[in-house]
Amino acid sequence: MLAPQFRNKREHRKYRLRFKIRGTAERPRLSVFRSSKHVYAQVIDDESGSTLASASTLEPDFKGFEGSKTDAATKVGQLVADRAVAAGVTKLVFDRNGYPYHGRVAAVSKAAHERGLLTKAGYAALSDTADDADDADDADDADGADEAVAVAEIDAAPVEAEAAAQQE
Repeated sequence: MLAPQFRNKREHRKYRLRFKIRGTAERPRLSVFRSSKHVYAQVIDDESGSTLASASTLEPDFKGFEGSKTDAATKVGQLVADRAVAAGVTKLVFDRNGYPYHGRVAAVSKAAHERGLLTKAGYAALSDTADDADDADDADDADGADEAVAVAEIDAAPVEAEAAAQQE
């Protein structure tokens, strides 16, 4: 069998990714397509071959929208996430469709994270709670000692004892 020929590098990346990313009924695939002017997003169940939710910048909701293309992509991510939740979807697999995870593609993904999809613990919530946890750790440490330093000192104690025993 001959290897498929691709028109560009994005299509080749898309082809490679399609073997790894597959939407199921439990975890459908959120696929993003971007053109030079517009962004399209679909929630797809590959097993049944059906689209569960979709959104794009060509919809009437975007008529008169003023903002950057990244802002429009964020709004598309919010719309598709809201529609997916209304369709009963709680978990997704993100398909960047061969595009780099940057700019408009990342904006769609992050907006879906903020709406509660694509989560392990929530993308935006995870970064916020990590900052809050650091603040809580600083408040708990009365003497200001860093836990990593304390662990390193505990691990170094047996090594120092062995070194002293070898010198004797």
